[in-house]
Amino acid sequence: MPLQRYPHILTAKQIEQAKPKDKGYRLSDMGGFFLFITQSGAKVWRIRYRFG
Repeated sequence: MPLQRYPHILTAKQIEQAKPKDKGYRLSDMGGFFLFITQSGAKVWRIRYRFG
C-alpha cells in the first residue's frame, strides 16, 4: 500500500513525535480513526461512527 495513494495515513514517526499540549488534541487517520493525545501524554486510538 503506497503512502502516496493514502495521504491521511499516520506514520509511526508522526505518532512518536506527538507531544502533549495544554489541551488534548487529535491526529486524524483514514476512515474515521484518529489518535487522541491527552494532556498527560497518553495516546489513545478512537473511531468516529454513527448509527442510522
